[in-house]
Amino acid sequence: MTDSEAIKEMHHLAMASRDRAYCPYSNFAVGACILGANGKYYTGCNVEKAVNSLCAEGTAIVKMVEDGCR
Repeated sequence: MTDSEAIKEMHHLAMASRDRAYCPYSNFAVGACILGANGKYYTGCNVEKAVNSLCAEGTAIVKMVEDGCR
């Protein structure tokens, strides 16, 4: 897969993840996608709570680390 194809796939996955965001306070949905060293794509979306929130990028990183990728 070329870099251009990988970027297009990451964009597609990030937009799909954004659709699953939970943002009742800001109404600003964010999606993220990162490519791990293992070649897998990891996605994340923002999740808001009354006190604080989880960012999309952090969610993707946690999923990647949980999968054993560093």
